[in-house]
Amino acid sequence: MGMDAVNVLHMNSGDGESSYANNSLVQETVLREAQPVLRQTIKDIAKSDDMFGQCFKIADLGCSSGPNTLLTASNIIDMVHEASKENNRKTPQFQVCLNDLYGNDFNSVFESLPTFLAKLKEEKGESFGPCFVSAVPGSFYDRLFPDDSLHLVHSSYSLHWLSQVPKGLEKNTSHIYVARTSPTEVFEAYQKQYATDFTMFLQARAKELVPGGRMVLTLMGRKLSDLAIDDCGVGWEVLAQTLLDMAKQGLVKESDVDSFNMPYYNPCEDEIRDVIEKEGSFSLDVVSTFRGNWDALDKDYTSTKASSELSIRHGKNTAKMVRACLEPLLAIHFGSSVIDKLFENYGKRVAEHLAVEKTRHYNIAISLTKK
Repeated sequence: MGMDAVNVLHMNSGDGESSYANNSLVQETVLREAQPVLRQTIKDIAKSDDMFGQCFKIADLGCSSGPNTLLTASNIIDMVHEASKENNRKTPQFQVCLNDLYGNDFNSVFESLPTFLAKLKEEKGESFGPCFVSAVPGSFYDRLFPDDSLHLVHSSYSLHWLSQVPKGLEKNTSHIYVARTSPTEVFEAYQKQYATDFTMFLQARAKELVPGGRMVLTLMGRKLSDLAIDDCGVGWEVLAQTLLDMAKQGLVKESDVDSFNMPYYNPCEDEIRDVIEKEGSFSLDVVSTFRGNWDALDKDYTSTKASSELSIRHGKNTAKMVRACLEPLLAIHFGSSVIDKLFENYGKRVAEHLAVEKTRHYNIAISLTKK
């Protein structure tokens, strides 16, 4: 995949069965889990006079489309309103800037705006706000806003996507991400690409935030610094195995599997800290971590494996979620005719895996202040 992820990476649009709008419960669960970090950050902001002036400017980076897009804005507005009341201040006006890549389904976001704004008026009263919403398409690894124009930057479940597939992965055959048997240069290439991208992200935001401005970022990470023994890549291994099975059946080319790699990386906490310290514009205030099941409808966190009956359901749900995020990327590389079969098989393989071991996502939420 030589092309930039920027042009092809977007979630499935519309509201069909495999649309992101109908398969984004994992992301919603993560938003809810990270709320305490966001709430504390907004409480801190509320203590400063400059921040809650005339207009509070928020950017949600990697907003995607579907029910979660305005959920974040709505949560932030509620929290700011609450914090203003606690500090006996008038609630400021709001400017919410929704950002995602050019292929994002912004139209469906705009269609849900009238309901969103009407609900705000109804809940908060006529004198509240007003709230202005705009879309800012583009990659958040570049500049998106004028200097010193934002008070709060929020991003959930977007920063594990890289700006491109790392260079130098030729030897990563039969894998689509870092696997236990990947050569060390594959791990190093991913690490390097992540450090480059996250540095660019911080540099751009450092210019766009006002002094003392805050960021709350949540992403998929990993617990152990050794990627080879951490389980964060297991889901991609299962997908690679599914593709290799299909290559054996002649449904996809083996050379296509060998040349496909994910523009994605799970950093560990040390890597995140390291980039923040080296870049130097931000101080890291809070780090919070939590686990999530592959299938967001699976609320069982005590079992280490799923019963075979349940694992089939979890497999199907996981496959739907992954499809909603990856279909555009996979269709360009392998052709759209194999997608249905691929995810049907992937769901079965996930079910087999979860019946043996319930692997979970490891999520990291951080709060930063611009120095």
